[in-house]
Amino acid sequence: MPVKPRKRSRRKSLRRRRRPVCRGVRGATTVEGTNRELILTATAELLERMVQANGIEPEDVASAIFTTSPDLTAEYPALAARLMGWRDVALLCGHEMAVPGGLERCVRILLHWNTTLPASDVEHVYIHGASNLRPDREELDELRRQIEARQERSSD
Repeated sequence: MPVKPRKRSRRKSLRRRRRPVCRGVRGATTVEGTNRELILTATAELLERMVQANGIEPEDVASAIFTTSPDLTAEYPALAARLMGWRDVALLCGHEMAVPGGLERCVRILLHWNTTLPASDVEHVYIHGASNLRPDREELDELRRQIEARQERSSD
C-alpha cells in the first residue's frame, strides 16, 4: 500500500517561513574603463544598490562572490566591499568564463544573504550595460521552445 505524504500543518508552515534561510542575490554592472578606480566605483555602486533594494545588513551576509569579465584585471572588485566596511563577510573574486560574445568590462556579484524573505521577493539588480543580462521569464520560455523545436527536428 503506498504511503501518503504527511500534510504540513499551517502553523508549522508559517513558523518555518519566519526562520532565516540563505538566499542568493544577484547583480551585475559594466565598468566605463579598465582601471582600478573605475572598477571599485562601479562595484561599490552595484553593491550599494543591491543592499538598498533588499534592505540588506552586512551582518546578515554569509559570503559574497565577485566576478569580472576577463578584461578587468586592475583590481579585485571585493575591495569595494571592504572599503564599505564589510570586514566580517567572506569574499571571493574570480573571472567569468570567456564565452564568445560575452559582455565586456562586466562585474557580477552573488551575495549569500540570510533572510526571512521568500525567494520571489528578492530583488536582483542589473544596471548600466548589464541590464540586458537577465531576460524576463517570457524570453526564457520562448528560448526553451526554440531549443525543444530544434531537438525535435534533429531527432527526426
